[in-house]
Amino acid sequence: MNKTEVIARRILGWKLNRWDRWYDPEQGVFIHDFQPEESLDHALLIVKRLKSFGYTYTATEEHEVCFNDVCENGDTLAQAITNAAFTLADNSTIDDGWL
Repeated sequence: MNKTEVIARRILGWKLNRWDRWYDPEQGVFIHDFQPEESLDHALLIVKRLKSFGYTYTATEEHEVCFNDVCENGDTLAQAITNAAFTLADNSTIDDGWL
């Protein structure tokens, strides 16, 4: 799985409906062309979701962010958020309640 898939599945709890469309079962909506590294609006969905799980979001520098003690940077704020979320999701034990 790539970064987007890991984040969509493990953090947001979405299911892949088609190659270009995700389904959010909590909201009952389809999300087209989810690109959190490219779109700040998409990246902020990740921030909102992680905050709901109790993570603290901090932007430490222009393009560096932290979720609790997991910090990453990127060329843009959206990339930094995506990188930090991916590191968190890929390297942490995810509670079954997330899925």
